[in-house]
Amino acid sequence: MHKGLRCVRHLSGLALSGEQTLRCPQNHTQLTMNPAAVVSLAASPASSKALGEEIAAARGYRAQAKAANTLRAYTSDWNQFEGWCDARGLEPLPARPEAVATWLAALAMDGKADSTIGRHLAAIGWKHRQDGLVAPVQRDERMVIADTLAGIRRGARARPSARKAAITASDLAKMIAAADGQGTRAIRDRAILALGLAAALRRSELVALEWRDVVMVDKGLKLTLRHSKTDQEGEGQVIAVPSGKTLKPVERLKVWLAVRGSGAGPLFYRIDPQGRLTDRRMSDRSIARLIQKYAGLVGLDPESVGGHSLRAGFLTEASRTGATIAKMQEVSRHKKVEVLLGYVRSAELFDAHAGGGFL
Repeated sequence: MHKGLRCVRHLSGLALSGEQTLRCPQNHTQLTMNPAAVVSLAASPASSKALGEEIAAARGYRAQAKAANTLRAYTSDWNQFEGWCDARGLEPLPARPEAVATWLAALAMDGKADSTIGRHLAAIGWKHRQDGLVAPVQRDERMVIADTLAGIRRGARARPSARKAAITASDLAKMIAAADGQGTRAIRDRAILALGLAAALRRSELVALEWRDVVMVDKGLKLTLRHSKTDQEGEGQVIAVPSGKTLKPVERLKVWLAVRGSGAGPLFYRIDPQGRLTDRRMSDRSIARLIQKYAGLVGLDPESVGGHSLRAGFLTEASRTGATIAKMQEVSRHKKVEVLLGYVRSAELFDAHAGGGFL
């Protein structure tokens, strides 16, 4: 057997990221190779069946390293970058650092959030590594990507925050009432609005919920979140949702479950234009549109609210009614207390105001 191929057989089981120079443990020959080369050789007739299975298993484990929501976001971000490159005659893979920096600037010009731009950059690096290539940021000797990103972040700090407004419990009660009737859509929407605020859910968490994630108990329900922004490893978190006397999230969810039926699948399904229930999962953008729709119906500015407004509403109301930071954190699952304190300060902004006695 050719000594180079023999070395590949010894080394191809390693999980490599980018081009590397390795020394074969059998004959000490040095090889410069990348994962793509290993995979192509492993697929040749000379490769063993066992090695092929091991490489397939390694690919599977790599795919599981990222949460499903992250993978979907990365795939979408990469497709956008690829389309942008095609429209401008640029090569997306491998991408030049200058092209990546220009793409990040284009996203900033389009008003994308700092965190979103950072995720787009991570998606580009992820795609390169998946294809056995070195990520552009690692080939960026002139630091054009880092400098562009630093400039974008500095500009973002100089701009006022455009955070969506919190929806109060009283406003949400009006929005739930606006979803009147016993049609499938109205029943579903009332359950989404009530549960979204009661469990301080992000819109991505609402659409990721499964039927199996809900367990009814005497005092309300237990909700299992299998993946979330702060739980990328998928360890799972359980939230207690009380029955409630005003918004009644548990009662509204029970009514929806009677329409949905039992069985595996998303907790909330899409409904077609004719009002028929489908077997497709809702998108997180559809949650934002749903919230804006009912906000507009009760006289709120639809542009001022969004998918985050239910979560923000829970934290604002909890702070106003005297909940402790620890109890708020049990529901919101924030890793950093500083973020929660922002909601507390917002809720207490006018309490005991210094000018309250004379203005």
